[in-house]
Amino acid sequence: MIDHIVLVKFADTTTQEQLAEVVSRFKALRPHLTGVVDLQAGIDFSGKNQGYQVVLSVRFEDRAALEAYGPNPRHQEVAAFIREVGRLDSIVVDIEI
Repeated sequence: MIDHIVLVKFADTTTQEQLAEVVSRFKALRPHLTGVVDLQAGIDFSGKNQGYQVVLSVRFEDRAALEAYGPNPRHQEVAAFIREVGRLDSIVVDIEI
């Protein structure tokens, strides 16, 4: 299995409503992706986030499912929305478990 973890940092102008919409759009991806075992998304509340507000964690069955995720049209739509509402940076980590 593969864990795909994404941290996203947004501009100061990005509203809490927009952050919540990003989380909703991440969660809505699940039925449109193949090979997903679990998908979680949320807004960090710890204050230890170094400016990264939104977290996405997806567990895929295998590397092939992860590779299919990137070019998936629904994923690309969410990525475009994230850029539109002020994405500044992302950190992506993929680990095999």
